[in-house]
Amino acid sequence: MLPEPKHVKAVYDSFISASPSLSSKSPSRLFIDSSTIDVETSIQVGKSIASSGLGQFVDAPVSGGVVGARAGTLTFMLGASISVFDQVNKVLSMMGRRVLHCGDPGMGLAGKLANNYLLAINNIGTAEAMNFGIKLGLDAKVLANVINVSTGKCWPSEVNNPVPGVVETAPSGRGYEGGFGVSLMSKDLKLAIAAAELTGAKLVLADSAKRVYEEASVAEECKGKDFSVVYRFLGGKEDTKS
Repeated sequence: MLPEPKHVKAVYDSFISASPSLSSKSPSRLFIDSSTIDVETSIQVGKSIASSGLGQFVDAPVSGGVVGARAGTLTFMLGASISVFDQVNKVLSMMGRRVLHCGDPGMGLAGKLANNYLLAINNIGTAEAMNFGIKLGLDAKVLANVINVSTGKCWPSEVNNPVPGVVETAPSGRGYEGGFGVSLMSKDLKLAIAAAELTGAKLVLADSAKRVYEEASVAEECKGKDFSVVYRFLGGKEDTKS
């Protein structure tokens, strides 16, 4: 699981260049890549692995973040031939709760990019709603409860709430440390936008969200933090007990 396409390509290129030392060619050998990168690079890497005879490459990006990784409850989105699903499932089920077969190679990434686009938007929306609700005089936990039993409920509101103290286990409660980095969300959002542009899909909220994450990822008070730090970027009140 690596940050960017160039890193993934470099790792698998090194496997291919070292192929004479990999004992033998094995069609049953699996290369499982859980990076969130662009679909095109992933498919190209997969074809290179296949043509080298080293084995089969599958894309299996994840959802669930650091919390899911620690708890072993990740969801894997698998892009692979159905013929290898059982083999891949045995491996990934040791690390996650669900392995969802999304289709042929590249489709795991397609699912992940669509999911992370929605997550990026939901995170900003939650931060904005919490911010203005608190400024109107609502108690942060009361507001979060209203949202989480109503139609605004989403993962950022319920599990990763951006307001410190609302969800004790969320990164916001420890100075936004840990979790899924704001720079990584900025990267994933750009990948999702690029994928949508290739298909001609219209994204009306994309530009605004992209600007928020780009600016937050380099802001001194936000860089290196969990992506829920956009609440701080928006000027949200962090000491909600006073």
